[in-house]
Amino acid sequence: MRNWFYDAALFGSRSFDMPIILVGNLDVGGAGKSPMTEYLVRLLKDDHKLATLSRGYGRQTKGFLKVSVATATASASELGDEPSQFHQKFPDITVAVAEKRAVGIEQLMSEHDVIILDDAYQHRAVNPGFKILLFDYNRLNEPKWLLPAGNLREPFAGRYRADVFVVSKCPPNLTDAQQQSALNILRPLHNQQVFFTSINYLPLQHLAGGRVEQNIDSDTTVFLLTGIANAQPLLGYIKEHTLHVIHHNYPDHHQFSLKNIAKLAKDFNDCKAAKKVIITTEKDAQRLQEPQLLPQVKTLPIWVLPIGVQFLNRQQQQFNNTIHNYVKQYNTHRRLY
Repeated sequence: MRNWFYDAALFGSRSFDMPIILVGNLDVGGAGKSPMTEYLVRLLKDDHKLATLSRGYGRQTKGFLKVSVATATASASELGDEPSQFHQKFPDITVAVAEKRAVGIEQLMSEHDVIILDDAYQHRAVNPGFKILLFDYNRLNEPKWLLPAGNLREPFAGRYRADVFVVSKCPPNLTDAQQQSALNILRPLHNQQVFFTSINYLPLQHLAGGRVEQNIDSDTTVFLLTGIANAQPLLGYIKEHTLHVIHHNYPDHHQFSLKNIAKLAKDFNDCKAAKKVIITTEKDAQRLQEPQLLPQVKTLPIWVLPIGVQFLNRQQQQFNNTIHNYVKQYNTHRRLY
């Protein structure tokens, strides 16, 4: 009903005279929005004054907040875990959070020429110029039911507001038949491009920084610490290297406590394996660096497994061109007027 009110213009939705790219999904978490946002940042940051704008889910602050190269760093408790991750990885761009995205855009637009909205597909108070909608390949066949019966935030028909579909977490060897099956479920409109991507797991990095080589083999016991929406792809990837996995699994955006870290430390120290390591995600790593946790965290050999986006079917250049053309055409339009 809320969507109907927006479609009928009974609820106001603001547009802005600048390129605004939205990254979102229909279900609750786990579709790969953060890696896609990071991909867009890498694609655009060298040629544009770029900002990311998120709600900042799980932060302990309120209202509009931004950090950039000219300001002090901010923790996950101030920004939320994903924005904190963006700032840590891309200190040369502006990272901002605001519950009311229109207010955030107003604060950013005078000093930036492109804004990326992270996880804002259901935030219809803003009408961005370009919408990227992600679908987890592994969940396409699930029943399309709304919360609480299912996992959807809004009806599946809401996909038709998007400009581009990205099917994420596909098997790297996706077949033509599997691709067609996905298209039969999504049924894109003639003007909606569809891209297929897989997860690109990158080299392990130590939580304290650096890329010291860390090998995982069949003799290694991995203590996996996660507080994300769907840890199954990561768990499956690690089990390709070793079957000795002890998973400390917490809900999405879980704020780790000293008790959680103490349990992890005890299990790790009690383990008699000759080779053992702790692995976590980039998002979880942000919440492990809260001041009250650091003294205990620093005593543990915690490694972070970054992930990226790998386009399939040689579609990367087509996707890049689509984004560049949107930004270029929009900026050309602004110069004309």
